[in-house]
Amino acid sequence: MTIEHYNFLDAVYMTVITITTIGYSEIHNMSNAGRLFNIILIISSFSTFTYALARLTQYIASGEMTFYFKNQKMVKAIQLLNNHVIICGFGRNGQQAAKTLKAHNVPFVVIDQVDSLIDNYLKEDPNLLFIKGDATIDSVLFEAGIERAQSLICTLPTDADNVFIVLSARALHTSLKIISRASAATSVAKLKKAGADNVIMPDKIGGIQMATLVSRPDVIEFIDYLSSEEGNRVSIESIAYESLPQNIRDTTLKNIMEWESTGVTCIGVKDITGKFFINPSYETVISEGMKIIVLGNHHQIAAMKTNVAEIKTAQ
Repeated sequence: MTIEHYNFLDAVYMTVITITTIGYSEIHNMSNAGRLFNIILIISSFSTFTYALARLTQYIASGEMTFYFKNQKMVKAIQLLNNHVIICGFGRNGQQAAKTLKAHNVPFVVIDQVDSLIDNYLKEDPNLLFIKGDATIDSVLFEAGIERAQSLICTLPTDADNVFIVLSARALHTSLKIISRASAATSVAKLKKAGADNVIMPDKIGGIQMATLVSRPDVIEFIDYLSSEEGNRVSIESIAYESLPQNIRDTTLKNIMEWESTGVTCIGVKDITGKFFINPSYETVISEGMKIIVLGNHHQIAAMKTNVAEIKTAQ
């Protein structure tokens, strides 16, 4: 338009047929300056097109496009999670926690910044929901949906990192159940002070389990069976006083267990102070703040929960 004084439409038309190499005849004879401009336009546009095509081909061939869409799909899946578990750290403890949660159909998302730990696990479970990032950063915890989560498990090998995550998680979600690993005995009190509900020392538990296998092997094997995939058919659940229908609250354990009987067995009671009573008497009165620990298969547990839900809905 500047050099040859074309109007806007003619200038656009000439530009399009030039850069697409269609090569129709010129609308008007061009001057030497116009021809020089056209040469530069052809070379620059062809170079830009070739570069863009090469980058797009590389993007597709390297799998980056597939990864992008897969990552977007995973982000949406994480955003839909509710009452899920967040696992911070995906070493041996984190992976075992993931396997157990999956066996019991509990939704979870993993956070770890070590690519190899997640990539190796993906070969076993391609549907794993994960975030590659630093769990000590609040934005990463929000990305994992901490405000909608029911629990958080810290399994990082460094106690200081676990303390930091527990502090952040407790500040972001005050009612979140937090379980943390500790390597040193001196870190247990610090983690609980930071806001952890439970602190686990894997080495201590491993030693106790090995010693108990000597003295009471059948008991440990039974507990291991309950935690295994095969034992997924059997479940231990806690039924809170608040979940019970009004008509059986503040009554004896006998009345509660016989109500709408589903075959579950009461193996313990937890009182309001947190103290457990194993194999309690059926004359025990279940009052506010108490919980009943029951054992049964999944069908029996589901039936009991359904009975509770139906009675509460009717009320």
